Amino acid sequence: MNPDRKLWNQQQQTLRKVLSNKESFQDAMALFLIQHAMVHAEEMSHAGMWSFEDEIQEDLSKSQMCFIPHDCEHSIAWVLWHLSRIEDITMNILVAGSPQVLLCEDWLERMEISIQSTGNGMSADGMMELSANIKLAALRSYRFAVGRRTREIAKQLCPEDLGRKVEPARLQQIVKERAVDIKNGDLLDYWSSLTVAGLLLMPPTRHNFIHLNEALRIRQLTIRSAIRGY
Repeated sequence: MNPDRKLWNQQQQTLRKVLSNKESFQDAMALFLIQHAMVHAEEMSHAGMWSFEDEIQEDLSKSQMCFIPHDCEHSIAWVLWHLSRIEDITMNILVAGSPQVLLCEDWLERMEISIQSTGNGMSADGMMELSANIKLAALRSYRFAVGRRTREIAKQLCPEDLGRKVEPARLQQIVKERAVDIKNGDLLDYWSSLTVAGLLLMPPTRHNFIHLNEALRIRQLTIRSAIRGY
């Protein structure tokens, strides 16, 4: 295993422990920002750390970013879009009670897509269409904006926030804004069971890590397909 990935996993376990103790709040938030920086591009955080996301995208062409290899459900472009949407929704609506980054500027127009949901349950044709049409430069900028907003929110939290449960009205706001397909009620049920500490542990950190591991496999298969001339 890449030593940076091993370190990230170890630090995530530490983060879980320190988030459960209000007396460790400052250490917890400092570690959260480190974990978060490593699962985003270095250009987003300027934290000077090795980046899982940069590793995934290094030297890939536009067509490779949008390619869905045989036996894979997603492209790397789709993964980055999905990760950005989940983080935007959970951190802004559920944690901060603030507007989604997506709705603060003309991001849908800039990415040239119309889908506002997370993509959970999207059909294979829908994934292919989004992968083929999304503007990668705009997607990258949107992901930067989401990541930077997450870091702003984290820095504004106080120890008492960590045990705060998700408010039902905020879950309804997600539905109202069509951020989650109503058919994916399990996702809303899962978020409803979490505290702010739980949300910090999953969407902006571990959820990114899980899907970037998936993206690494997609990258390897994409490069292999290019070598074979598929």
